Amino acid sequence: MNQEQIFLMQFVLSMIVVAMIALWKLRPLVARLPFFEVMFWLSVPHALRHLGMVFLVPGVVHPDMPHSFAADAGYGDLASGVVALVALPALHYRWRIAIPLAWLFNVVGMVDLVNALGHVEAIPFMQSAWYIPTFVVPVLLVTHAMMLVLLVQRATSKHADLFQLDG
Repeated sequence: MNQEQIFLMQFVLSMIVVAMIALWKLRPLVARLPFFEVMFWLSVPHALRHLGMVFLVPGVVHPDMPHSFAADAGYGDLASGVVALVALPALHYRWRIAIPLAWLFNVVGMVDLVNALGHVEAIPFMQSAWYIPTFVVPVLLVTHAMMLVLLVQRATSKHADLFQLDG
């Protein structure tokens, strides 16, 4: 197998494992917990996305890492992570701004991840940052999907106002 095939295999297998955990273990928990509690815990990995700045660090990634990928991925992760970090206390304390912040970091985060996944030319330059797209990104994608489903359900529910503070 070449490097790109190994990368793809690891990414797909990680997606399968994370999806199984989400489907079999997290989904039943989500159904029992209050909305804000679920959103808080699903947001935690995203608040750590500042780690994506390692794509800009020579020695962690190959010095020839395409700057177009490194800058987009690094700063995209930072932006998403900062908004998620701000969302954590808002979700914890159920502030009115919590739901708009959750929407914002989920949209920014998904756009960042989809953009980064399109940069296959960066794979050979990942070096020790290899674990981010092959393990961390699947976790982020699945938790984004879970949160977006919850946000859409909440927004479209005929019994819930978008800024309602219960649950």
